[in-house]
Amino acid sequence: MATEKPLKIAIVAGEESGDLLGADIIEALKRATGREVRLVGIGGRHLQALGLTPLFDGGEIALMGLSAILRDLPRLMRRISQTGNAVAGEKPDCLITIDSPDFSLRVAKKVRAADPAIPIVHYVCPSVWAWRPGRAVAMKPYVDHILCILPFEVKELARLGGPPGTYVGHRLTHDPGVIGAAKAQSLPRDLSDDRVKTLLVLPGSRRGEVLRLVGPFGKTISILRARGHRLRLLLPTVPHVADLVRASVASWDEKPEIILGPERKWQAFGKADAALISSGTVSLELALSGVPMISCYRLDPVMRMAQRLITVWSAALPNLIADRPIVPESYNEYVRPHYLARQLEALFSDTPYRAWQKDGFAEVARRMAVDGPSGDIAAGVVMRCIKQW
Repeated sequence: MATEKPLKIAIVAGEESGDLLGADIIEALKRATGREVRLVGIGGRHLQALGLTPLFDGGEIALMGLSAILRDLPRLMRRISQTGNAVAGEKPDCLITIDSPDFSLRVAKKVRAADPAIPIVHYVCPSVWAWRPGRAVAMKPYVDHILCILPFEVKELARLGGPPGTYVGHRLTHDPGVIGAAKAQSLPRDLSDDRVKTLLVLPGSRRGEVLRLVGPFGKTISILRARGHRLRLLLPTVPHVADLVRASVASWDEKPEIILGPERKWQAFGKADAALISSGTVSLELALSGVPMISCYRLDPVMRMAQRLITVWSAALPNLIADRPIVPESYNEYVRPHYLARQLEALFSDTPYRAWQKDGFAEVARRMAVDGPSGDIAAGVVMRCIKQW
């Protein structure tokens, strides 16, 4: 095997999370084939450490939302054209695009048009199961396989007429922080009514989320205090909204402990009795950690107008994975502090409500389990796609 020519892999990864996923695949390809892997395309520090010289800074294509695309459309189109032409010109054994679908799937489409012989694999299924389901069938002519990180996505792609998919697992299932928090949550816990309750408060990682939810969350805590609960509030956040969070909670009756850094965050998850959260990936982090929660969201005016395009029955990932309601959700005008306070009371104690969530979280973990590392499974799919051509 050592005398065989190197594999040439084109890769497009903008965000840090995608860069990590890409590095996992490349390392696994090296182990599986015993061959050198030469890289072309776009990626961050992890892929660069494996030999990639990026066409340009991957940060340019990270976090592409509708407003960002419209604001910077000419530059984006130039980068798509540049990347597609460069990849097609290199004639790689396979193109792997990772997440950032507004950019990476346009590159995939351009490469397929330029050279139909190049296999194309996309990592992280676009949320076709939640909105704009027509994207699934639209991908089929230029994406040969999709590596899915949520177990229900394979069936959803088939139902919607999209490319074939393989569930390769999710990084959170083997994250040391999640594993440590889950172990702490599994230990015997004092659930007596008169104890100090430890409540996680997670109002979001974007400015708009924080501004729309910090008020109702503060009122919910005031109501819990008025109803006789003694609370310890833990508020993990991220640096880019930390100052906004500090200013926003300054008027709360009970001041939370602001927590920065992943290690302290996972420690807080292990200590919490319950969580009050902004809907998002954090719901899956909490479910795999075993923390009962209430999920809330208030849409901005633009998203409210687009709400009719949403087709999924729940926005909470644990609910979708388990295929049953586990995490209660409150949206828009239904984010009502008196209601949220009473739901949290039912989670603080040893109630059937709490047991229902805990049982659901175990089902989520079971359904998300895979045999072996995600990178190895993903690399196996890539090799099968290469051999088909």
